[in-house]
Amino acid sequence: MNTRMRRVAVAVAASAMAVSLAACGSAKESGDKASTSTVKGNAIKVGLLLPENQTARYEKFDKPLIEKAVADLTAGKGEVVYANAKQDATTQNSQVDTMITNKVNVLIIDAVDSKAIAGSVKKAKEAGIPVVAYDRLAEGPIDAYTSFDNEEVGKVQGKALLEALGDKAKSGQIVMMNGSVTDPNAKLFKSGAHSVLDGKVNIGKEYDTVEWKPENANTNMAAALSALGKDKVIGVYSANDGMAGGIITALKAAGVSPLPPVTGQDAELAGVQRIVAGEQFMSVYKPYAPEAQAAAKMAVALAKGDPIATTATAKVDSPTTKGVPSLLIPVVSLTKDNVKDTVIRDNVYTADEICTDKYAAACATLGLK
Repeated sequence: MNTRMRRVAVAVAASAMAVSLAACGSAKESGDKASTSTVKGNAIKVGLLLPENQTARYEKFDKPLIEKAVADLTAGKGEVVYANAKQDATTQNSQVDTMITNKVNVLIIDAVDSKAIAGSVKKAKEAGIPVVAYDRLAEGPIDAYTSFDNEEVGKVQGKALLEALGDKAKSGQIVMMNGSVTDPNAKLFKSGAHSVLDGKVNIGKEYDTVEWKPENANTNMAAALSALGKDKVIGVYSANDGMAGGIITALKAAGVSPLPPVTGQDAELAGVQRIVAGEQFMSVYKPYAPEAQAAAKMAVALAKGDPIATTATAKVDSPTTKGVPSLLIPVVSLTKDNVKDTVIRDNVYTADEICTDKYAAACATLGLK
């Protein structure tokens, strides 16, 4: 764990929200079968399953933040066993089987496919291994859930796009580039965005982008420009930064100038740099530290058979499990006007990391160096 990542864990958590503890009830109290993997002391083995490595956040932030949180909560005696499914649901199911065989005490799962993982969650439960659904609401008998307010993410994106369009909102057409249909969060982002945009803009084309891949977003955007006409597209709703990069490449390749406003999510470094340069209008900054810390606290408590402790103000219903104790973290709209007060202030990136030679002039204009 490097020094900067430690600063991320401390500073982002402090600035975003305090993850205090309030008992929500153990599995035994809620009537579920108590975990047979319950351990005494801090020698806890946490299985961490993340969905893919296309998005920079998982390897750069989530994994090291969870590892550090588990270490802090267990006085350095806890172990995180990690696997990344690389966007393959079948692989992730096999990884759960391996975790069960290796007798982890608890699982944190960010599902590739929320439905496809349900059988594996059931297997873990039958083996006495509690499951924390992380970032995406997995189906099956999960014990706890932490994520961001994902419908609010879509609303934030939609509001930002309307702000960027101003009086031009109905003068042309927008393209909506949603995420993968296998990701339950994508459905919530989409719903939130539509709740803001419907009736206020003309949606010329809309896509559910396979596997969230930038190259698929690029292909979709090129098709939209061909169908609608490059001069008719006044804005693009992109559900995340990776796809925004593919979209902007397609717009440039088609000779679209000036670029229309494009949204994003995740505050990836490349996305922040595009925002600084004026190529991407906004991203959604999601403070990963409080989410990771909440997941670690839930996991350690479940492994010990203790009550699940969160700041949850409500319980979330999944399609298969009602009343899941949950913590939803608020998000921030990131534009060129608040780069300094978000990702730089919280030590996610330094000004030097953002302001490479290519972006030095733009950074100077914004007072970032």
